[in-house]
This record gives sequence, structure tokens and C-alpha cells, in this order.
Amino acid sequence: MSRPPTFTPPPCARARVLRTGRGDFAVLDAAPPAGAHSTALLLPGYTGSKEDFIALLEPLAEAGFRVLSVDGRGQYETDGAGRQNPYAQAELARDVLAQAAAVDEVPPPGGVHLLGHSLGGQIARAAVLLYATPFRSLTLMSSGPAEIDPAQQKKARLLSDALGRWSMDEVWQMMRAMDPPEDADTGDGEDLRRRWLRHDPAQLIATGAQLSSEPDRVDELAALALPVHVISGERDDVWPVPLLDGMARRLGARRTVIEGAEHSPNTARPEETAAALAAFWNAV
Repeated sequence: MSRPPTFTPPPCARARVLRTGRGDFAVLDAAPPAGAHSTALLLPGYTGSKEDFIALLEPLAEAGFRVLSVDGRGQYETDGAGRQNPYAQAELARDVLAQAAAVDEVPPPGGVHLLGHSLGGQIARAAVLLYATPFRSLTLMSSGPAEIDPAQQKKARLLSDALGRWSMDEVWQMMRAMDPPEDADTGDGEDLRRRWLRHDPAQLIATGAQLSSEPDRVDELAALALPVHVISGERDDVWPVPLLDGMARRLGARRTVIEGAEHSPNTARPEETAAALAAFWNAV
């Protein structure tokens, strides 16, 4: 589970509702001190939320970008469906297209830089493959070419089984009991618990299955000729780093490895990650 450094937005950002043709989505909307020259839409990963990007908002806004991080359908402060069908990947991809359309209605128009972390990267890829025109670029952060590592697939199955048998609070207590000692007293427990309890279990079950069965669509993405950035930490237990390296080569993508980070460079090394993102978006 991702651990943002805080759940309090920086002064440059405000929590609001993004109204779209496919419903309302909770977002953190960060604006630069002067006019923005482009807009970025950030999609969180499995069990995550818009707060996973909170440490990126200020440095990216200071670099001149308007940035919106979003809770997808059934994540944290965005209402869920209570059943699995609305969380099919194609439906989540259409949500992203609706979000991009709503974001691009305000200045600066002309296309959105799309970024997805982990599960969010696979949803972002599906959105781009469905309709690439709204996007200026795609960044895949710690998000691989196909299904997750077999050990992670096992964890996703165990979580789905637990969610089918117990309440969200009961599952939370079980997960915390299995936390390593170094995570036991980080001071973020109540924020993380509150977020977890507001997730729709149907979303977690459906997207966990997607992560475990995602096909390789790299060649389809390469055929679009859209600028792509593959960014990750120097270690990753969800998709091995050599697999991410190979995906970047197949895409002809920019490749960035953030030293000292693992699966969530956005929370582990936010300044370095923001600098790499800004450099790519400026190059585009």
C-alpha cells in the first residue's frame, strides 16, 4: 500500500470535484503561481488515491504545470458502483477520457499529459489505445507491459478472497497485523485506514483480477507514436526493473530510473521524480 507523506494538500492545490460526462471524480487540483503552459492528469495505483501524488504537486506547479490527481471510480473520495462490472478496464478507460475532456475545458487547452502509477498506468494505456487524440504524452510510472509478478498475483488473490468473506475494517486489521515492524509506527495509520475504508471492495476485487491477467499491449501502444515516458524506482517487486527496461526499448520511450526508490518513486523521491516528469513534459 502506498504511503503518501501527508493527506494535506500544499497551498498551491485545492480539493474539489471534477464533473464529467461519466460522473463526478474527487481531485486535487494544483495551479502554478503564473499561468500554466500545459496540464497533467495523474492516475493512482491499486489501493491508492489522489494523495499518492501529493508530494509532486508543488514542484510540478512551480515548474509551470497545472496538475490534477484523481480518485478513480470507487477509490477513496470518488463514489463506487458496489458491483464489479463498472470496473471493467474499458469502463475505467472511458472514465479517463471523460476526465481528460473535462480538464481540457479550462486553460491551458491543447491536450493533456497523462500519467498512471502501477494499476493507473495500465488504465491510462487502455484509455490512450481507445482514443489517443486528447493526450500530449503518456507516462507509465512503475507500470509494466503485462500481468504483475506471480508473487504479487498470489497476494491479489488472497486479498480478493478476504474481501469476499470479511468487511473492509476486518481486512484492514488483518493487513496491519502482517505489516513489517518498521511500518507499525509511521504515524499515518488513521489516514490510511480512513482511505482504505472508503474504497469500494468491488473495485479492489475487479482491478486485482485485471492486474493478474493483463495482456501485453506494448506493440499496440508503440504503433500510436505518442511520446511515452517509462519511470520507476531502481527496485520493484511488482514488475521487475529489467522488464520495465525492455518495455521502454520496445516503445522507443524515454526511460528514467529514480535512485533510492522502489515501487512508488512519487512518495519515496518526489523532488527527483517531479524533476524527471517536468523535463519530459517540457521536451514534449
